[in-house]
Amino acid sequence: MLEFHTLDVFTETAFSGNPLAVVLGADGLTTAQMQTIAREFNLSETIFVQAPQNPAHTARVRIFFPTAEIPFAGHPTVGCAIHLARMAQSGDFETLITLEEEAGLVPVQVVQKGGQITAEFTAPVVPFTVKTDLPRDLIAASLGLVPGQIGFANHRPATHQGGPRFLYVPVDSLETLGSAKPHEPHWSALMALAEVDSAYLYTAGDGCDYQARMFSPTAGIPEDPATGSASAILAAQLWASAAIGPGTTSLTLRQGIEMGRPSVVGLSIDASPQGPSAVRIKGSAVAISSGQIRRP
Repeated sequence: MLEFHTLDVFTETAFSGNPLAVVLGADGLTTAQMQTIAREFNLSETIFVQAPQNPAHTARVRIFFPTAEIPFAGHPTVGCAIHLARMAQSGDFETLITLEEEAGLVPVQVVQKGGQITAEFTAPVVPFTVKTDLPRDLIAASLGLVPGQIGFANHRPATHQGGPRFLYVPVDSLETLGSAKPHEPHWSALMALAEVDSAYLYTAGDGCDYQARMFSPTAGIPEDPATGSASAILAAQLWASAAIGPGTTSLTLRQGIEMGRPSVVGLSIDASPQGPSAVRIKGSAVAISSGQIRRP
């Protein structure tokens, strides 16, 4: 039997945010066994904790959708780091958790003070632009919208990558954001053209800088309540849209509102005159359950 824990991530409130399963002692599992367990949990992501390859690091981890392994993801990184820090510490503390992810080494600063806990990681890959000039008519049709609802100010659709790759779709209002949903066959055509399996929609927020939704039905995630990796890669989209400039920019993102699982993601971007040079994601997590699961 394997020990597991579940947490709600990017929230301080139980039963909101993005659920995560953390499976401990996963060294003896094959890739196929991990995939089977992730499919059994059927959460957007499950993270498997193994002994680090370098003893100076905290752990090696592997992250799975219900359908496939991914090299890096934000909410598993935040949730796992918080869980490992709490296993090793008590009371108020500040500690560095270093995770060996498939995309690279991810340092996570975890701080617990006065009963509140946060984790902030630096993304292992600086995001970059892959495709621009994507057809608005196809994007609109794939989301049940009209072309005039796609884009606002200098924000235009594009794909960006930073480990994973996402299609970024700015929309003109919170009302448009709330009404959007994938429509076939246009959705599959758009995913093929953009060479992605996920779209991150966003607009100017109310009480935050940006409010977002993320759809990835072909990856087994109809909608994600909080997407840390897409939030990190948003830095490239904001730079391309002239929404940020050189220096450090700190933003608050909200996601999961339409799903009834509100999430808050902190995004901090360091940029030179040439573009983003470092991206950090910050969030909290709440423990929900613990138990044991059979080895497949």
